[in-house]
Amino acid sequence: MADDSKDMVHVNKDHWSPSFVEELLPAAQKTALLYQLSYLCLANFPTLERIIRARAVETQLLFGSSDATMLKCILTSENLVQSLFPMLGKAVEKNKPILAVKYLAKAREWIKDIIHDVDKIVEKYDLHNKDVATSTSDVIKEKIDTEKKMSEKDQELKQTEVALNQLKAELQKASKELAEVEQKINAKSHELQDFARSVTQTSKGLGIFAALVPFAGLVVKSIYDAVKDPENAAKMKGLEAELNNLISDKTALKHKEWELQLQIIDWQMKVSRASFERSSIPDPIHLSEVQSSLSKIQAILIQLKNFWESVAQMLDYLEQKTFVGEDLIDDLSELKDEFLDSIKAAKGAWCSFGEGCKKASVIFKLNTRDAYKFLEVSPSSLSKEEWDKEYNSVKKQLEDLSPPKPVKSCETPAINN
Repeated sequence: MADDSKDMVHVNKDHWSPSFVEELLPAAQKTALLYQLSYLCLANFPTLERIIRARAVETQLLFGSSDATMLKCILTSENLVQSLFPMLGKAVEKNKPILAVKYLAKAREWIKDIIHDVDKIVEKYDLHNKDVATSTSDVIKEKIDTEKKMSEKDQELKQTEVALNQLKAELQKASKELAEVEQKINAKSHELQDFARSVTQTSKGLGIFAALVPFAGLVVKSIYDAVKDPENAAKMKGLEAELNNLISDKTALKHKEWELQLQIIDWQMKVSRASFERSSIPDPIHLSEVQSSLSKIQAILIQLKNFWESVAQMLDYLEQKTFVGEDLIDDLSELKDEFLDSIKAAKGAWCSFGEGCKKASVIFKLNTRDAYKFLEVSPSSLSKEEWDKEYNSVKKQLEDLSPPKPVKSCETPAINN
């Protein structure tokens, strides 16, 4: 069983955790706010207003479908906690591996259903994003046709664009540095998990726990608590400290990246405003950013699909190696206490995951119902003062979405899920 525990840990590839909501919330909110900016910038152009309104309504409907999928994740998590784990526990207590295999097959049906639903939602996001891209092209075409009748931009507009390009270059540099730090974090995380896997080879219980709980942080923490050898404990602390420092660097870079993004949005609005006051059509800059936010949400859902596929693989492994293999059925009674302890711990982990999905469901509901109320008022009907008020309100909300400021490395936990 020692070698098997190594494989059980290895299955966990996606590092999924309930903290995915932290990425989902700003992406969903940012999508609505960027739609609102696009709507404001295209005031006095009725055809383009209608295009933005139509795309925003499609996004609302898409979020409604996403909420339905997230609800299925919640129900499946509850079924695992309330049905599968208790039934597996009884099967182990009664030493009935055939019954356990039957329960695992039922769980795989639930998971297969979720994977199918998430696949459909991801496809919808892909099609919708293409529609938004088409809308961007429509605005650009309309802009080109209009700009043929207008003079060249004045010096102030040119200076604004120079400043904007400089900020974009800084943002590109910061994003590149952030990507490099994330690669280092991934490498250090793998190093930490490789060391953790070496520890699980001496513990059957840890191997079972790793198969039932697909959350890297909890697995590593359990292994960390089990380390008895001072040299191994010191190495674990050293690796964790290095990972903390890298995470601190990542936090600082994310904050810098966000500040640059806000500055760019502000300068883009200055460009848009200059064009707006000249009755020309501004570039559809915010629609492109809408596509980025939608792509981020789509990536989170793809990660969700990969996660459930990983869980399905682990259930298959658990069935084949623990309940079906003849060499391990004889050991089932010996593993009973460790297995039951692992099930108990797994319940807590899955309850936490379910809570994360509930938060995600609330996010989709709010963005389906409340975030697009601005569509009820045409921006062309706003006075200059009202337009300024709307713009400042959206800008303030974008600033409020800023990620937390960096903290000292010793205050940043490596294991937070």
